[in-house]
Amino acid sequence: MLDLLVSPLFQIVALGVAGIVVWHLQGRSRPTARLLVQIAFFSAMTAILFGSGISPLKFEPMREGGAMLIAAKTLWWVHLAWATIGFVRIYIVLDGRPREARVLQDLIIAVVYLAVTLSVLAFVFDFAIGTLLATSGVIAIILGLALQSTLNDLFSGLALTLGRPYGIGDWIILTDGTEGRVVESTWRSTHILTPANNIVVLPNSFLAKIGLTNISRPDETHLMVLPLRVKPTRAPSYVAEMMRQAMIGANNIVHDPAPVVALNGVDAFAMDIELQFRVRHPADRIPARNELIDLVYRQCIATGISLALPASSSVLVENLQTDHSLPDTLQELLQSNPIFADLKQDELHKLEVSARLRQYRPGDIFFDGADSASSLMIVRSGAASALCDGAEVLRFAPGAIFGQVDGIVPQATKYEALTVLEAYEIDGPTLVRLFRDHPEIQDKLTRHLSGLAGNVSAAAQHAQGEHASILRTVRSLLRK
Repeated sequence: MLDLLVSPLFQIVALGVAGIVVWHLQGRSRPTARLLVQIAFFSAMTAILFGSGISPLKFEPMREGGAMLIAAKTLWWVHLAWATIGFVRIYIVLDGRPREARVLQDLIIAVVYLAVTLSVLAFVFDFAIGTLLATSGVIAIILGLALQSTLNDLFSGLALTLGRPYGIGDWIILTDGTEGRVVESTWRSTHILTPANNIVVLPNSFLAKIGLTNISRPDETHLMVLPLRVKPTRAPSYVAEMMRQAMIGANNIVHDPAPVVALNGVDAFAMDIELQFRVRHPADRIPARNELIDLVYRQCIATGISLALPASSSVLVENLQTDHSLPDTLQELLQSNPIFADLKQDELHKLEVSARLRQYRPGDIFFDGADSASSLMIVRSGAASALCDGAEVLRFAPGAIFGQVDGIVPQATKYEALTVLEAYEIDGPTLVRLFRDHPEIQDKLTRHLSGLAGNVSAAAQHAQGEHASILRTVRSLLRK
């Protein structure tokens, strides 16, 4: 027994087994401690092995105690592999690119395991590695031909991972029209969640060949274009200014940078215009387009601009001196709103007679939520914004209804004209008489203003959250 204990081979095997046990006890949460343990045990095994005149780099003929020799050499190679892998896991790091670092680590680790396996076969079991490599090469060629498509996806996935044209959570648009948010990316395929709430699985080889647009970088705001044709009955500069004012009142688009009106051409029948604007997220594209179409339609009616037929239509020459549409009257504005749609003509006329048409210049504060008097404002033309604690939280376009009824308005809210603004004001006594005769209108108006107040409060909280996030970022940068 004493001879066995002092045997170098037994000591190497014991150190190897103890190293494995201690390595597992360290756990993955302590990679540095694991590496130090591996280096310590590997160094001790190496010292005993070479001190006994045994080289792990050449085959030793089998003799008495051959099983112990095989176990000692095998454990030495295993500890060499684990020490190398521990070093790779800690020190092979790409700053800010953890996924690429993990892929590179996995490739190096695979090479280490393959090299150690071949070394064990050659130096421990005396396999003819040359013959084995030649045979495996033939097998690899056969498997490569059989798995050509899979290997193509595999290496394309590796190229996409290292190139990073997109990441998990990015919204991409392919040249074939497919678009959606990337929800999963594997070695073989990429999974995209489409706007139709379906998962599209695309092979990586397909993505590596096709062109794609990543609209999540540098952020998800991106440009949209709304084409428009109007009759050339007004000066192009006037039409461009009216369309610009229409876009100012939109809530679903980005106003910094400001939207642009591009005049593409004019002939005897129409002016070709493009409304160029940005949206915050891909999900805002349809609401933004719908909102702008509605605002442009209202602005055209309010300013006497007529829409033209499509260029492909065959039409007779029209009289370009067509009478302009008159701006909306208060009756028309109220009739187009579901809240007042049931009022009779004489009641609408009474409201219009009692209302006052007010005009404001850009920058004028024309309504203050801190005032206790009840009144109702209906925008005839132009655009306005709601300010809460000095920050813009909501915008209003022609036809918008807001004000204070029964105290329903955020107390810190003020309303500022963004353009030349015309708005009808209905005072409190007129509203009291209207509500007495039509309590259902009071209910509808109360719900409308309550929802508007909720939207203003939610927008204000969101703006405060963004401001706090910016402050935290600046403070973290200053600490660095």
